[in-house]
Amino acid sequence: MRLIHTDIDGVVILEPEVYADDRGYFFESFSELRFREYTGIETRFVQDNESRSAAGVVRGLHFQLPPHAQSKLVRVIEGEVLDVAVDIRRGSPTFGRYVAVTLSDENHRQLFIPRGFAHGFVAHKESIVAYKCDAYYAPECEGAIRWDDPALAIDWGITSNKATLSTKDLKSLTLGECGELFDYNTDYYA
Repeated sequence: MRLIHTDIDGVVILEPEVYADDRGYFFESFSELRFREYTGIETRFVQDNESRSAAGVVRGLHFQLPPHAQSKLVRVIEGEVLDVAVDIRRGSPTFGRYVAVTLSDENHRQLFIPRGFAHGFVAHKESIVAYKCDAYYAPECEGAIRWDDPALAIDWGITSNKATLSTKDLKSLTLGECGELFDYNTDYYA
């Protein structure tokens, strides 16, 4: 497995070594030992989620606040998405900046989104997305930021009239309107 650093510290891409032949392919999608060795992060994933999305579906930008803050390790089983992580740690030198990575069933890449980040994706074609979380879903701690927040200026590769969102995501606030977020100087893994 290869670790690829992004422009934002802590957000990394994991690219597995794929063994392919005329029968198909094999790769190790997760190893706790390798993950810890490559990232230096001590975390334990406790929940696996999977979603199917039609082309044009946007999910996010979602996060969970402490004491149930979540890290996510995201991959695509089928299809292709643009996966996005936004730094929402107040005081961070990269606050409000984002990393966007294409994840697909062809490149087998995974994106690790640490605690303190909002996460979302747009399906470029019908897609099945799987992700590991290191904290259980806690609705009382969930938050969301508008996918099309002009201050973030995320290039989703889709216009708002072609995007399909949940009612809840359509009602999300902009980053500037969000009250409680994360603090850059707090270690959310301690």
